Formats: sequence, C-alpha cells, structure tokens
Amino acid sequence: MQAKIVGLILERLDWDGMGQALDIGCGNGALTLRLAQKYPAARITGIDFWGKNWDYSQQVCERNASLAGVAERTVFQKASASALPFEDETFDLVASNLTFHEVSDTSDKREVLREALRVVRPGGKFAFQDLFLVEAIYGKPDELVSLVKSWGIREVEFVRTCDEAFIPALLKLPFMVGRIGILYGEK
Repeated sequence: MQAKIVGLILERLDWDGMGQALDIGCGNGALTLRLAQKYPAARITGIDFWGKNWDYSQQVCERNASLAGVAERTVFQKASASALPFEDETFDLVASNLTFHEVSDTSDKREVLREALRVVRPGGKFAFQDLFLVEAIYGKPDELVSLVKSWGIREVEFVRTCDEAFIPALLKLPFMVGRIGILYGEK
C-alpha cells in the first residue's frame, strides 16, 4: 500500500525526465530510486536530515541505489528541508513524500513548502505529498493552492490521496490516509 501511495507522486509528474531532480526527505531513498528508475536520463539528489545516525542512513541510501542499478545517477546528502543548500531555481523537478510536516526547525510548514518551490526552475515540475488536509498545519486546501499561486507558481493542482480507488475505506479515516493530499504543478 505504501508503494502505491508513493506512486501517486510519480503519476502526477508531467516531466520529460531531462535534467536534475530533488527528493526532499528521502529517508531510505525509496522515492529517489523510483524517480531514477522512471527517468533514466536524469540525475537525482536525495536529501534528508536523518538525525544522529545520518552517515549510516546515507550509506543505506547509497547501498539501495547500487542494488537498484541507479547509483551513478543518484546523490544523497544531509540537509534540512527548511534551508535547502541549493541555489534558487536549481532543479527541473522537485518531489517530496510526507516530509514537510515533520520539519521541526520551522513552525509554519507552508514556509517549508515555499523553500521547496524556491529551488524549482521556471517551467520545472513539482509534486509534494503531505498532510495537506490538516487545516491546523496548512489551512484549507483551496486557500493553500491560492497561496502557492501568489508566490508566482504558474500551475498548482491539489488532489486528496484518500480519494484514490485502491485505498480501502478503513485507511481513508482521518488518522490514516484521510489527511494526505498532493500538491503538484509547474513553476
């Protein structure tokens, strides 16, 4: 089920696969590797804060990339999603899965979202899945879409993850998948 939910991010990407991509909050590299497999001409960077054992976690990601046959096109590094160590407009694609609400050094998670969009090139694509249906964190989804558009983002769409037909009714509850949505579009 988790793989299918992560796959929803990939389904929302209308990208030619040329250039550089960033996975924010890569964890063990699952989304990074899937991006690398789907887009064989792209170079993918995965970042995560990883905590105290970050060097071990980076090694896990690198090993997973090697096992997946994409090690030569993937790079993993420690970084905070609230202060990405990249110049403005660096990436052709930026993606993230269930990360922004976890960023502890920024109280307003919309600012983490704004930081992610900062590194997307004009014309670049993005797809972020997070707890976008929790109004206490992000406000109402239509207001969030309006806010993102006010930042100069050309196209922004929102979908409720729980509306996907493959998700069982029990998982659609608010304390499960019922709070997750995807923001995607083009800068």
